Amino acid sequence: MTARRPCPPAPGALEQYAAGFDDLFDSLAQRRGFRQYLTGLLAPRERNKTLTCLAGAEPVTGAQHPAVQRLQFFLSESPWEHERINARRLQRLLGDPRTAPHPGGVLVIDDSGDRKDGRATANVGRQWLGRYGKTDNAVVTVTTLWADENVYYPLDAVPYTPAHHFEKGRADPGFRTKWRIAAQLARQARARDVPFRAAVADGAYGDVDDFRCELHAADVPFVMVVKRRRGVWAYGDQAHTPVDAARELAWHGPSRPGDWTPITRTFRDGHTATWWAADATLGFWGPDGLNRLVVATTDPATLPDKSTWYLVTDLPRPGSPCAAQSPHPPADLDEVVRIYGIRNWIEQSYKQVKDELGWADFQVRTDRAIRRHQTLVNCAFSFCWEAGLPPAAANPPGPERGHLNTPTGPLAPGPSRRPQLADPRHHAATLVEGLVQHAPTSSITGLDQRRQPRPTTQPLPDPALTNHR
Repeated sequence: MTARRPCPPAPGALEQYAAGFDDLFDSLAQRRGFRQYLTGLLAPRERNKTLTCLAGAEPVTGAQHPAVQRLQFFLSESPWEHERINARRLQRLLGDPRTAPHPGGVLVIDDSGDRKDGRATANVGRQWLGRYGKTDNAVVTVTTLWADENVYYPLDAVPYTPAHHFEKGRADPGFRTKWRIAAQLARQARARDVPFRAAVADGAYGDVDDFRCELHAADVPFVMVVKRRRGVWAYGDQAHTPVDAARELAWHGPSRPGDWTPITRTFRDGHTATWWAADATLGFWGPDGLNRLVVATTDPATLPDKSTWYLVTDLPRPGSPCAAQSPHPPADLDEVVRIYGIRNWIEQSYKQVKDELGWADFQVRTDRAIRRHQTLVNCAFSFCWEAGLPPAAANPPGPERGHLNTPTGPLAPGPSRRPQLADPRHHAATLVEGLVQHAPTSSITGLDQRRQPRPTTQPLPDPALTNHR
């Protein structure tokens, strides 16, 4: 057997990470492309991380440059399997004691929509985009993410294909709704033996009865938000919506809370806030039913929209008849609120994956190429954890798992001025340091920048509603 030709190394610690995937690529060109793509994603840029940007070429005139064409071929045509790359990425995360999942974490289910022009791109269609608050032409990807109070990383991502792409529309055997894709990803996480306390999702999934039934059948516990005005069948004198059920709970002020229980939430910046939670009854949902309705709010008297959660969960109440029969440990009100509070990491993840690593900046049209790009972005994101966390041997005393260190090196000076890989010996390593350690990069104008430059890496705010104990 012919010995493999050595591959030009990636910058700094990225080479050790990339070398862990070498056996999944058949050729030197693929191994080189993998390193160049990750380096381009991690390097500091002042414009969207399209293929020309990743190669350091001009936005339009540099599209035919050999460096750009090589990356284009690697992403779209070269024969490698993104599923195996993602499996190896997760193997490293799950096997590292600094990032290994544990039963106290959660499985966050969500989708990410990104605007795209035209109709030629795979999976594109007019869809609701929660990030922009409107319907637009877009590609939407259903995602799962594992998170606890300190660490979070993506597990799987599957683009949703709108019905008009299928010959028989929604009746076509190949068509799958977003919630069916999400249910399959939850089962996939179970099949990988990824431990978590419960799956969490917002109202887009929580309001779908079939989705909750699918998770229950797959033995996946859940805590999900439902809309405050979501109607259910009930007798005329009973509550018909979650907000009606919450208003029936007794409340006479903080000194006489009635049905409400005070919960102290501690946030990542150290401040605390008192919330109030209670089990409510709505139709067949109740404290002792198969599904519970838990209301959590900052003010039981007014139930403010922005700080009130209406949560449906199949985790039994401690001491209830269902607790002895449920395969899942019971959860008190404090635990249910804690579980859903971790969901807000998904917003933090999107800021870093989308705004810093170019999740939506792909310039390819095929489904395979889009999935490959997303897999490579997730690899870059996961590398940031591997490079930024303290060594596993550095257990307490020391930073708590997931806490980020103070920068110790110089910040990235700026982008390359030549149509090649952007200074691979320096820029990627310093940007990784900036991403992982929340350090800003300096802003230096380069020849390949647009008139309206992309914001450089800035310290990202912690999620506003994430419990941290």
